[in-house]
Amino acid sequence: MDIILKAAVRAPDHGRLAPWRLTVIEGAAREKLGQAYVNLKRRLSPDQPSFDQGKELMKAFRAPTIIAVGVSIQEDHKVPAVEQIVAAGAAVQNMFLAAHALGLGAMWKTGDLAYDDNMKSLLGLKASDAIVALLFVGTPPKLPPAPVAELKGCVSWL
Repeated sequence: MDIILKAAVRAPDHGRLAPWRLTVIEGAAREKLGQAYVNLKRRLSPDQPSFDQGKELMKAFRAPTIIAVGVSIQEDHKVPAVEQIVAAGAAVQNMFLAAHALGLGAMWKTGDLAYDDNMKSLLGLKASDAIVALLFVGTPPKLPPAPVAELKGCVSWL
């Protein structure tokens, strides 16, 4: 985990703001994350009082370690908020690559929980801050095949 977290702080960071806020969630702490999933589902779907709470809780147990990556945005800084968010995204990419280089699996998730003010509060963030990733890290039963990159339509030259 130390190598993965150190990879994050080596991300490109215009202004050297280190805007990322990393919260490692392991063991019993995953119950809090699972409850956050349940509470969000309850708020988003009040007309479905009988939803499967177990399914929502289990989202926090997809991997033994979850790294929540928040961005503490400095609004009045010369570095625009979007660049601070992109720097945190680069930190996530570094952790993702480090995990795979160490033979681990990693899933980068967001979803509604990443935009929830209650989740931000749980992570010690302000409502005006951002969550760019819930990085699930563990040992997968098998690594998925490498994605096939298609450049067609996404690259142009001037």
